[in-house]
Amino acid sequence: MRFQRVSNTDSDLLALVRQLDAELKVTDGEDHAFYNQYNGLDDIQHLFLVFTENRATACGGFKALNKTTAEIKRMYTTPEARGKGIAKAVLQELEIWAKLEGFQQLVLETGIRQHAAIALYESTGFIRMEENYGPYKGLEESFCFTKVL
Repeated sequence: MRFQRVSNTDSDLLALVRQLDAELKVTDGEDHAFYNQYNGLDDIQHLFLVFTENRATACGGFKALNKTTAEIKRMYTTPEARGKGIAKAVLQELEIWAKLEGFQQLVLETGIRQHAAIALYESTGFIRMEENYGPYKGLEESFCFTKVL
């Protein structure tokens, strides 16, 4: 497994994001249009890919919400690479990178139907927030998590 930092225009990253968006469109159902508006790459400058046998198999990134808090974005692992600990490794690398950039806290949002994602975040020390943040406030279909670095 090899990690590589990339720009938000990297072709391998864009291919994985298209796969992620296709899966979310199915899982989110009629709520997809609302959530998808917050999933652009333009304002995400901290992204990386995971390569397994020279093939991009996972991605993740974060963006600053303020000086102390970053939001995890665009987490994805290809179906054939799941169950191998890659997503946990992605989160660990994102945490290290965010801390090096001076952030003290991470937050993230996932949908109520994203059972595997929820299990991943809970197993890696993220705690569900009592109140959702930002555009997800008041949305019962959204689960927001936080982790102090």
